[in-house]
Amino acid sequence: MEKLDLTKKYKSYYTAKLKPELINVEAAQFLSILGKGDPSGAEFGVSISALYTVAYVIKFMCKAEGNDFTVAKLEGLWWYDEEKYKDVSISETPLQIPRSEWYYRLLIRLPEFVNAAHIAMGITTAIDKKQVVAAKDVELHLMGAHKAAQMMHIGPFDKESETLLQINEFMQANNLPRNGLHHEIYLSDFRKTAPDKLKTIIREPTI
Repeated sequence: MEKLDLTKKYKSYYTAKLKPELINVEAAQFLSILGKGDPSGAEFGVSISALYTVAYVIKFMCKAEGNDFTVAKLEGLWWYDEEKYKDVSISETPLQIPRSEWYYRLLIRLPEFVNAAHIAMGITTAIDKKQVVAAKDVELHLMGAHKAAQMMHIGPFDKESETLLQINEFMQANNLPRNGLHHEIYLSDFRKTAPDKLKTIIREPTI
């Protein structure tokens, strides 16, 4: 049985340069969980655990059906109360907005052959057999095709403002308005990788 690797099938989706660029992002489906708060906090870890538990239950269900796949990279959409922090620019958000004030939607991309029945059974199994109560908050999320300004960020998350500044300057120079939520794709496992070695694709959707 050939195992599907989404990072290879959709190579351009999981690739970015060390300078800002405008790209087209294809539509895709994801496992998702919503939350709010500091990424170093316990609740964030619970959300990640629930998301991966459901993802792996679905993986093994599909493998039994003859459709094995590698669980994809973790991703996140991030936002905050823009009315409360209306004077903060894109590049200043990591520095000016407390981490406790951030909302997030964690994501794991799914193959096209995964359907609603797989997801429902994955959630039920994670709750009933794995005792992962937070799996009740996992859901399907559809992301439509869109354009985005993106850049590869190498290094710790607290240095993202430097990369965001470059993206912001690129968007302004090319008259590209923001049109969606800040998007990060974590190519490295931040639980096991040294901060200065982390690779994160940063995207800002645009028109």
